[in-house]
This record gives sequence, structure tokens and C-alpha cells, in this order.
Amino acid sequence: MRKLLFFVLAPLLLILATLSCRKDVEVFINEDTSLDTATLNGYAGFYLLNEGNMGSNKSTLDYFDYTTGKYQRNIYAAINPNVPKELGDVGNDIAIYGNRLYVVVNASNKVEVMDARTARRIGQVEIPNCRYINFHEGYAYVTSYAGPIQVNPDYTQKGYVAKVDTAALSVVDKCIVGYQPDGIEITGGKIYVANSGGYMGAGNTAKYERTVSVIDLATFREDKRIDVAYNLHHIKADRRGNLWVTSRGDYKSLPSRLYFIDKDQQKVTDTLPVAVSNYYLDGDSLYIYSTEWSYVTYSNVISYSIVNTRTREVVNRSFITDGTDKEIEIPYGIMVHPVTKDIYVTDAGNYVSPGMLYCFTKNGKKKWSVRTGDIPAHFALLPKS
Repeated sequence: MRKLLFFVLAPLLLILATLSCRKDVEVFINEDTSLDTATLNGYAGFYLLNEGNMGSNKSTLDYFDYTTGKYQRNIYAAINPNVPKELGDVGNDIAIYGNRLYVVVNASNKVEVMDARTARRIGQVEIPNCRYINFHEGYAYVTSYAGPIQVNPDYTQKGYVAKVDTAALSVVDKCIVGYQPDGIEITGGKIYVANSGGYMGAGNTAKYERTVSVIDLATFREDKRIDVAYNLHHIKADRRGNLWVTSRGDYKSLPSRLYFIDKDQQKVTDTLPVAVSNYYLDGDSLYIYSTEWSYVTYSNVISYSIVNTRTREVVNRSFITDGTDKEIEIPYGIMVHPVTKDIYVTDAGNYVSPGMLYCFTKNGKKKWSVRTGDIPAHFALLPKS
């Protein structure tokens, strides 16, 4: 069952098994690891958010310092020792905006806000079942499932996007979208939201959502829906303002795929035959990994590829070139450094033990690896001050 963690329904299945017999779990202690890789590359370092298993309250925050070459685990707990329950339950997204660091903590129903330089806690914004975050002109926009965590084919609560004043740390408006909205992108005066319907689709493909909601930024109201595919997840705009949307498929006969939305036509005009669990856009290159689970074969198919967003072609089917991809059990997070082009891939392993972070050169050769918290997943680069 642990392999289902890639998907929206997975934590929901696990929580029923874990909460009923759960004991208090000791979170990771803070510790440093010297990687002897100090470098000057225009960034101070990066944060890595470890999701932690749902119901275990083990989401943690790590930090890698480029100037010292040190990797620090569980810094939030060390820097904020008086915060009850520490970071919270299931860290789902992380981003830096201005001088603040924002962490979306899904099952704890909050966005945790910290100083970006020190990771010292500033406050929090309460948003139920929150998922992903984006920013525009002083506001944060956060997708919310709105209702309880519950696999239910008859789920009735539509999701929404919360508009958050980043100065006051308060929700000032909401826009209703589809069921279980996930990824969010802002471009060209519009907010684009990938609706998944993940709570309703389990066991019934037709009950998944299959649209992208388009919200006008000025009015903060939904203008239209763009039909894409079942069970959408991530959405990202390329340098031309066109959108790349991922579908998880139904884990059976309907495979995961990558879809291209033309910004002018406002519709899907291309589909790429590549499965996507997550991706990272660097320039015109979309770095993709996939761990595609199948209920038919009860196994995963793991792949690493690169798509050229200008030509809309798959240009690389294996960006890890030295065979060390075999060390990675379950790829779970990805980032590409904008200057060095180093590629970072995380490994969730067995989902209940500390994971691993791998660093590869731009040519796909392994440079180093280091132990992380449980289920390492989401990155945020910290610019130099």
C-alpha cells in the first residue's frame, strides 16, 4: 500500500491504518552533515521540505548551505523549539516570496510562515486541506480541497483558491473552483488551477475532475474551464506563457501524461507520451521523473526524461547517465540549479524511514548524496542577500 503515496488517495488510505493504532513518534533530531561542496553560485542555499507520513506529525525542514557545504536536518525544530507539534502533518509545498519562507502543511490545515534567512517562525495562515501556493503582487494564492480528508465517490465539497494578504497573513478572499484543486500557476493576468477530483475518482475513473480552472486576477472570479484529462496534478507556465499540465491517469488503463495548453487558444493543442510524477522547469528544459504505479501489474515503472518546451519534444529519456539511478528506490522530488545546472533528485525509499537527496552534475553524473527526513519532496532556493 505504501507505493500509493504518489497519488492523492494514498495518504487517505494510510491514515485509516495508522491513526487507529498510532503511538507517539519521535521526530528527527537536528544534525549537520559536511559535504565539502562549498561553492559560490548566486544562491545562499536551498530548503528541502520533507512531507512525513500522514498522521505521524513528522514533516521536517532541511537546509543546504552553499557557502559552507553543510547539510542541516530538521532545522525548524531546532530554531523554533517552543512551537507545539513542530512543523506539522504533511508538508505539501514550499516557496520563498520576498523575505519570507512559506510552507503549506496539508493535514495540519495551515500555511506556516518563516523568515527566509533564519527559518524563525513569524506566524501561520489557517487554510483547510491546503495544497499548493503561488504569489502575485503582495498576495499568496493557495489551493484548498476545502473539505475533510476523505476518499468518497460522492464527495460534495468543491475546492477553492484562497487569496492571502502576505503583510497581514490573513485570507481576504476565496474563489470556488473544481473538486480537489492541486497545482496553481499565475501568468498573463490569469490564475490557472489544476483540478484533480482525487477523492471521488478512486475506483471510478469517470468521477475524476479533468479541467483547469481559469481565474481572472483582477476580479478573482473563475472565467472558464479548460478540458484537459482526468486527475490533473501539476501546472507550470513556460517562458512564452504556455502551460504544461500533468495528469496522474487512473493507475489502470489510463496512463499519466503531459499536456500542452496554448495560451492564445486557451485549449490543449498537444499531448506528450511521457508519464509525469513531478517536474522542474529550467529555461526551456522540463526535467521530469515518473514513478508510475499500476493496479494492473502492481508494480512501478520509473523514468527520467527531459522535454524541450519550445519544440515540444522529448529530447532525453534518461538524464541520469552513470547508472546511479539504480540507487534511487522511489524518486519523489526534483530541482535544477539555475546557474550550475546541477540536478537534485530525492528518494522517498520506504516512506517511513529517512529518505535521501542525490546531486548530479548537468551531465547526469552523481556528485554526492545525503540522508534527509521522511519523504523528502519539495525545494526552495534561497537567493544571496
